[in-house]
Amino acid sequence: MIAPKTLLPTGVEQMGVRVFHDMEAGLAGCDVVIMLRLQSERMKGARLPSAQEYFKFFGLTAEKLALAKPDAIVMHPGPMNRGVEIASEVADGPQSVILPQVTYGIAVRMAVMAMLAGTNA
Repeated sequence: MIAPKTLLPTGVEQMGVRVFHDMEAGLAGCDVVIMLRLQSERMKGARLPSAQEYFKFFGLTAEKLALAKPDAIVMHPGPMNRGVEIASEVADGPQSVILPQVTYGIAVRMAVMAMLAGTNA
């Protein structure tokens, strides 16, 4: 997990999660990079830098992605804040599986809901 200290869940290290506060160190050798949406509407009172500063340190750029394995894939559940969490060139690049992830995610959620509802969809 790579995040600013102000956004980390309490006790995450006790769950066996390796924590990094530096993208370069955290991305080294990764197979999969999963970016999450920075939900600014829920960040009232959180100590965060500006969107530009956040992107500088924690946004996924092509240069940072190059530190992961050459065949690493990039995921993001959407919606994306381009230029805050992820650069457009990465989101739309050859390593991105974001569009299929979002597309299949809808079908998976529908199937789970149908199973929970007891229907044969």
